[in-house]
Amino acid sequence: MDKHYRCLRLILGDQLNLSHSWFNQVDDDTLYVIAELPQEMDYASHHIQKIQAFFLAMANTADALSASGHSVLHLTLDDTSCYANLPDLIQHLIVRFDCQRFEYQQPDEFRLHQQLALLCQQLAIETVCADTEHFIVPHDQISLYFCQEKSGRLETFYRKLRKKHAILMTEEGQPEGGKWNFDKANRDKLKPSDIAELPEPLIFDNDIAEINLRLQRHQVKSIGISRDKLIWPVTRAQSLQLLDFFCTHCLPNFGRFQDAMTCQADDLLCNKQWSLYHSRLSFALNSKILNPLEVIECAIAHYRANEAINIAQIEGFVRQILGWREFVRGIYWTHMPGYAAQNHLNARQALPSWFWSGKTRMNCLHHAITQSLEYGYAHHIQRLMVTGNFCLIAGIDPAEVDAWYLGIYVDAIEWVEMPNTRGMSQYADGGIVGSKAYAASGNYINKMSDYCQHCHYQVKEKTTENACPLNSLYWHFMTHHREQFERNPRVGMVYRNWDNQPDENQQAVLQRAKQLLIDIELL
Repeated sequence: MDKHYRCLRLILGDQLNLSHSWFNQVDDDTLYVIAELPQEMDYASHHIQKIQAFFLAMANTADALSASGHSVLHLTLDDTSCYANLPDLIQHLIVRFDCQRFEYQQPDEFRLHQQLALLCQQLAIETVCADTEHFIVPHDQISLYFCQEKSGRLETFYRKLRKKHAILMTEEGQPEGGKWNFDKANRDKLKPSDIAELPEPLIFDNDIAEINLRLQRHQVKSIGISRDKLIWPVTRAQSLQLLDFFCTHCLPNFGRFQDAMTCQADDLLCNKQWSLYHSRLSFALNSKILNPLEVIECAIAHYRANEAINIAQIEGFVRQILGWREFVRGIYWTHMPGYAAQNHLNARQALPSWFWSGKTRMNCLHHAITQSLEYGYAHHIQRLMVTGNFCLIAGIDPAEVDAWYLGIYVDAIEWVEMPNTRGMSQYADGGIVGSKAYAASGNYINKMSDYCQHCHYQVKEKTTENACPLNSLYWHFMTHHREQFERNPRVGMVYRNWDNQPDENQQAVLQRAKQLLIDIELL
């Protein structure tokens, strides 16, 4: 006969925060439930490494809580496959353990928020929704920074949090280094000598054999490539080790090269330098194994102790976590559920099938997609200015773009993926996230990478058969949406450049783009 518990507490797969106040005391009358759920396998086609990472991290969290004396029920797909969904499972567990109270932490995805809120309305016992105690801006304070009627801007939000938490601020209340933002100093391209100095990424050898058998047993569909061992951090100790590795070996050059891209720095079979100077902490952060403030404080401590780390490097990193990560979460919760249907530019083109294989002659896209399939990872500029830029200027349906990004990256959870994709990358929200569409021709790729040196297409050409597709697609996009963007001071000048071109040149460029859109599967 099962032991009875007064309280049932649910821990979702992205709520693996061992420092939560729930765990301050051991209560024999409280049962913690961590469950692999069939419903989480079906709502998107996930990368196999993403599934492996979450399942293994959940198991490790359950073990850690049990070792601390808490009562934990860790359920695998073997245990949960008979339940229709999460509410069905919870209702059965409440009856099974005769629970008088159900508690859960605020979900970060709107669909789970709705699902659990509706469940609580139906339960006859006491229910409580607690904060995750993870984000720098608590859930109930998001409305203090965001509202639906006004588009917020990252820079304003970022400065408010810098001041409030006294991060990289002088005693006089001014930003360290005399500026709030050092982005202009962080746009270097990697030269061959720089590539030779790149650190080999720290990876882990987590055993996933048991998880793989379970996924096969339940015929879980996935995308991407499964490796012999899982390279991502799935324990608190591993996550802290990766944080220290980043601060020690990568942070001195992080900001400087954070926008750079290269296809010469990695060997997909040998795991050389594919992650450049990026931290790869996003899975540990988004699963809440690490806390954002502790990551920021650790990085700043290394900055204070290491003269090789200048203000531009540390500020660039802090802005990504304190600024951007918190900002997109605020956008998500302020504008959902309507945000998920936004398609401001009326993009309808289907996503090319080679997004699932990487088999395209465009080297920038081939490399970014192949890396994503191999590791479940690409850094922010690869996501924004390579795959994202192509989808934007080719007019790909943002719903299909959302689905691809949500599935392919190990760190992808809807609250962070959707504003980055549908907002920042695709401008499908009409400017809620960004003040302009991040559209670019091949010139940007050539400026920030060595991709063009090894490409089938010619980056300097626009209309020939071998011309870089991004060039004509860019102008097709900009002219098609001229009324939308012409008055934007950040992009208005490009139309003056276009208008100075002879009419026959303009028509040749647009005709090339139209043909490319017809032959998009052949690129």
